[in-house]
Amino acid sequence: MAMKSRERVLRALEFDHPDRVPRDLWTLPWAEIHHPKELAAIREDFPVDIINSPVTYSNPPKTEGDPHLKGTFVDEWGCEFLNLQDGVIGEVKRPIVEDWQSAMDKVKFPLGWLKFDRDEVDRFCREEDRFVIAHCCPRVFERLQFLRGSENFYMDLADPPAAMEAFIQKLHGFYCDLLSEWAKTDVDGLMIMDDWGSQASLLINPKTWRKFFKPLYRDYIRISHDAGKKIFMHSDGFIVDIIEDLVELGLDALNSQVFCMGFDRLSPFKGNLTFWGEMDRQHLLPNGTKEEIRSGVREFHHHLYSSGGVIAQCEFGLAANPENIREMYLTWDELTRS
Repeated sequence: MAMKSRERVLRALEFDHPDRVPRDLWTLPWAEIHHPKELAAIREDFPVDIINSPVTYSNPPKTEGDPHLKGTFVDEWGCEFLNLQDGVIGEVKRPIVEDWQSAMDKVKFPLGWLKFDRDEVDRFCREEDRFVIAHCCPRVFERLQFLRGSENFYMDLADPPAAMEAFIQKLHGFYCDLLSEWAKTDVDGLMIMDDWGSQASLLINPKTWRKFFKPLYRDYIRISHDAGKKIFMHSDGFIVDIIEDLVELGLDALNSQVFCMGFDRLSPFKGNLTFWGEMDRQHLLPNGTKEEIRSGVREFHHHLYSSGGVIAQCEFGLAANPENIREMYLTWDELTRS
């Protein structure tokens, strides 16, 4: 008899022989706009095993605009994103923090995120067979860039002002409170994210990462595990230099650009970390042949699968070929279905 999705994901995370690799699919509105029929068929033929919880806030923070439409969007923190096309996410061009001393008073934290309908979340979890991830996602490194601007923030890290370090601790405290509130619910897992890598290296010196950010991640992972939850993380780019640190901290699953880093660099972590995807969305998903997709999945399986330890995840985003997404799931099923 087939496993329920929740058990399947837990077994994958614990390297305990799931009946097949669990599935996850991330979609950008671009996919809904350009391939609605194909997307619906993929969802029907390859149902996912992981789902985000719902959330209803008592006093939701205000936003302006739509984050996925051409134009401007102002998020819950007051950061303005400029988007040049429909279906994707824009960038901050005018950071709101001119100096860290003023940031302590100027930045309005979205405290409304801390008060939500917990009964609704718990009810949803009870009624779901799928593995439920909390509807929150601390992203401290990216948030600091959204507020200050990436170039400014990188220069600040080279000669850290005391006011910046104080603000980071304030931001960290907010994110700890947010994760702690969600840890009180019946969700199966919590999530954090930060895009740490360029195409070829970490965006900052690994020593700087360990000094400023590793202690923060230690707290996030501890909050999750103390509550009996699994914790997942996403990062784009080449982040090999910090994966050993993430394993040391006890991270359960990492969503990263595996094909960007290369299997030879990642295979030492086989059996110590679950690779939550992803299939190469830069080259293979938009432009690969079916055989190239199958070959990519076979390599993924050979180097990183260890009686579990893999979640078949990809992003149906800009320029992705829906037939390649279908081929990816078919191949994973063939390799791992018991």
